[in-house]
Amino acid sequence: MYLKKVVFILISFFMFINVSAMDVDTYSKNAVLYNLNDDSVVAEEAKDEIVSIASMTKIMTTLVALENIDDINEKVTLTSEVFKGLKEANASVAGFKVGEKVTYKDLLYGAFLPSGADATNALAINITGSIDKFVDLMNQKAKELNLANTHFSNTTGLDEEDHYSTVNDVAIILKTALKNETFKEIFLTDKYLTSDKLLTFTSTLKKSLSAYKISANYILGGKTGYTLDAGRCLASMAYDEVNDIYYLLVTANAPTTTGYYHLLDAKNIYEYYFDNYKYFDLIKEGQNITTIKTKYAKEKNLNVVSNQNIKKYLKNDFDISKLEIKYDGVDTVNFNEKVGSKLGTISLVYEGNTLDSFDTFLNNKLHFSILAFIKDNILIITVLIIILLFILKPKKKLKHKRV
Repeated sequence: MYLKKVVFILISFFMFINVSAMDVDTYSKNAVLYNLNDDSVVAEEAKDEIVSIASMTKIMTTLVALENIDDINEKVTLTSEVFKGLKEANASVAGFKVGEKVTYKDLLYGAFLPSGADATNALAINITGSIDKFVDLMNQKAKELNLANTHFSNTTGLDEEDHYSTVNDVAIILKTALKNETFKEIFLTDKYLTSDKLLTFTSTLKKSLSAYKISANYILGGKTGYTLDAGRCLASMAYDEVNDIYYLLVTANAPTTTGYYHLLDAKNIYEYYFDNYKYFDLIKEGQNITTIKTKYAKEKNLNVVSNQNIKKYLKNDFDISKLEIKYDGVDTVNFNEKVGSKLGTISLVYEGNTLDSFDTFLNNKLHFSILAFIKDNILIITVLIIILLFILKPKKKLKHKRV
């Protein structure tokens, strides 16, 4: 028996999980959790509601600055314009002084780790000439990322009527920023000593976790935020070492009555999903999915075979014995079918729900078989031969008797 393999091609392959409200009770009114391994939203709570985002703004500030700095080791002088209005607004500062010469690198770390408004203003003024022009770049970047629910009015995150975003938009900004290696390095840093050795910056996230004695070493980095409108906010990334999964979480509007509700949310959410979700191997490489018959071909069957392991991110109580692999498509393939032709669709069904589906295509040319053709049409061919023989049979001539 001839066997021919046809490898299925994934057309719409999505890591599956029903996106739902957080399975964990949260203090934060707004939250979104991403599985970074496959860039999917795992759970959310009012993720697209427009809110104030406080110092999570500085994620965009830092990203835009990095995209517009030629040399992060270049030095600039801080003018009084940098510090204008910051004391009156009770803005957090990194600790720079008027007239000080610092590097762009110092300002970037000063903006992100201690959440310094002096650093963000200095970046804006030295890169574009004014804070307003720099904010324009931030809004241009938001448009580039298709963030329709985001608008910036400052570099710091201080509350203003026209300064807003959503936790999901912040998550998109952070995911984009983490693709920049320098940003990622800043994001993952706990402490930084300035180039003149005068200031040491500590991550506000790490400082807060330490202050409230919250153990969460799996949180790799993050940006905190706080204003009266935004409440306690946090954009962070964590790593589940046991299951080898990276997560990104953004929360906003945690109560301001104490300084740790956003930290508790991060700890509780991360640990819940660490303990209750993982990847399952649903289909193994080389596994035969289904067999399709051929017509008039030397290859009597086509085996639809997986060319890769297919994993799905699912809750731990997933029972793989209940998984159904269903094929819906042609049951016979003609020898002259074109390579690349769609044969059908394979669906992964679990307890009545389709986890995923993908199309299968003819991957190799089939070869005509005269024997297969004769076998499948033996009756017709026999009849045709009989008819043909009858037609071609010589006719006897009639002999006439003499009278």
